Amino acid sequence: MIGRPSEASQVAGPSSSLADETWGRLLELFFQVARRHFDRTVADLDLSVTQAHALRCLEPGHSLAMGELAEELKCDPSNITGVVDRLEHRGLVERRGAPNDRRVKTLVLTEEGTELRSRLVTALGRAPTAIASLSPQDLRQLGEIVQRILDRCERQG
Repeated sequence: MIGRPSEASQVAGPSSSLADETWGRLLELFFQVARRHFDRTVADLDLSVTQAHALRCLEPGHSLAMGELAEELKCDPSNITGVVDRLEHRGLVERRGAPNDRRVKTLVLTEEGTELRSRLVTALGRAPTAIASLSPQDLRQLGEIVQRILDRCERQG
């Protein structure tokens, strides 16, 4: 039982330090491996990072208002126009008027856009070499740990 503050800080200290160190490694993993994987994948598909994020936000067969896309991409609605212009120029999306308000422009994936989005999602879902080269035991263990983290995040809201 922890009774005195000094004992509590001693117990929390090493654990917190270890947690911070582990978190730092996870951040490094993200920036060194995941970001590089994402950047290479979108470059291979001749997309910008923002265009790739926009394609991922658009669901095949569903329209999305340009304002909603701007919110998803965390950018000003005025900036989304250029991104959509480039996607539309490539034949990946179509602008349409919203049925209930013609002033609102919605986006839908074209057949070509749907196909490219599918290729993007598939390529991003493939493990980078740094992960794929781990042993099956390490992959299972890592997957279980990551799942526990995700479960805790979900419970915390």
